[in-house]
Amino acid sequence: MNVLIADDEPLARERLARLVAELPGYQVSPDMAVNGEQVLELVGQLQPDIVLLDIRMPGLDGLQVAARLCQLPQAPAVIFCTAHDDHALEAFDVCAVGYLLKPVRREQLAEALGKAQRLNRVQLASLGRSPADHAESGRRSHISARTRKGVELVPIESVLYFIADQKYVTMRHEQGELLLDEPLKALEDEFADHFVRIHRNALVARNRIERLQRNAHGHFLLHLRGLEEQPLVVSRRHVPGVRKLMEKL
Repeated sequence: MNVLIADDEPLARERLARLVAELPGYQVSPDMAVNGEQVLELVGQLQPDIVLLDIRMPGLDGLQVAARLCQLPQAPAVIFCTAHDDHALEAFDVCAVGYLLKPVRREQLAEALGKAQRLNRVQLASLGRSPADHAESGRRSHISARTRKGVELVPIESVLYFIADQKYVTMRHEQGELLLDEPLKALEDEFADHFVRIHRNALVARNRIERLQRNAHGHFLLHLRGLEEQPLVVSRRHVPGVRKLMEKL
């Protein structure tokens, strides 16, 4: 995987290059960008797979650059590396697959690069949509969550389910779980075309549904692709709707 580094601080560029070089399977471009215009120029020349992008740069900032990269037929995956944690929401619609806070740690960088490398075609197609496309659809392309690592961005296509528990919502995705401070109803309204309610406290991804079974106790259990060993309980109230959806699927 070819990696382009873009940062106006020489020490930051050198540190990122050193960290990437220590990880197997990645090659850092010898040409690095110090401003937004250079990023666009080098992406056109080098066609990198991943761009490690600072936000505060001279000229075009990182968000503006990423928005333009989104419009490319084959957009590179963008991982923001920044000292500022107040732009995570804006990163949703500009191809971002990671949002790392400086000083970037080796483990966090490895995880973000691995996520970029595992992107499937559906996710890449979503990343290639322009911000205007996302605005027109009325929903985000990613979900953000604050963790001890900083701010994590998860593509909506990799989410398996949301489960509400009192104040917080647990989001299960392909690489683990995150806690969200968002109401389940708001998530249901925003992503109605992607998720279906199976319980008063649970939403599941429609395209992950595999089978519905009734156990010896009379409870209905829903098995999800990628989570076969942990079926979710479907309330009796929602069983007819789930069955109807499965017939369409």
